[in-house]
Amino acid sequence: MIGLENVGRIFAVGDQQVAALREVNLNIAAGDYVSIMGPSGSGKSTLLNLIGLLDRPSSGAYRLDGGNVTDLSDEQQAKVRSEKIGFVFQAFHLVPRLSAAMNIELPLILAGISPAERKQRVAQLLENYGLADRADHRPDQLSGGQRQRVAIARATSMHPAVLLADEPTGNLDQATGKEVMNLLEQLVAQQVTLIVVTHDPAIGGRAARQVRMVDGQIVSDTQRVV
Repeated sequence: MIGLENVGRIFAVGDQQVAALREVNLNIAAGDYVSIMGPSGSGKSTLLNLIGLLDRPSSGAYRLDGGNVTDLSDEQQAKVRSEKIGFVFQAFHLVPRLSAAMNIELPLILAGISPAERKQRVAQLLENYGLADRADHRPDQLSGGQRQRVAIARATSMHPAVLLADEPTGNLDQATGKEVMNLLEQLVAQQVTLIVVTHDPAIGGRAARQVRMVDGQIVSDTQRVV
């Protein structure tokens, strides 16, 4: 599903070159549940951005679903991202002036989905995530857990094959964070590939596979012992 071959990412900081990723090799199969962990500055969010086609590697190759997406144009990458990848962020990134239902509908509008199908999908997602009675509420009228459920519903509205979650529980209390992780993990049972970036060992330890990074390199890649 996902294949990274000798991927590097270098950023220019003033007159210096900073290597955020160094010769990263990583293969993730369809339906895998992977956590990416490491200290601040280890490169885990940079890696997630590359997998999500929000950034490009400085070197190496990235294959997604059998195709090399490294050198696709921005427009081509945006199309692949829309069709195959969903995102859940720590800060939710909901549009403040839009209702919960309209936030969920936004990717469908951008993808050109018909109004009738949009209405059906949004209604089903609101029901699935326990948000039917919050459909007309704006983000500032929702709790943190409700906002993250809206974000998950939006991320899955296009039926992505891959869901990327960057510190999805970072702004939530412990109990709400567990609820959110349970929702994300239910998607794995539906063969969605789930990749979670976290600094929290308790969250990372829930994944079937844990990848640890230090200084832009993968230093361990282990399977959870059941």
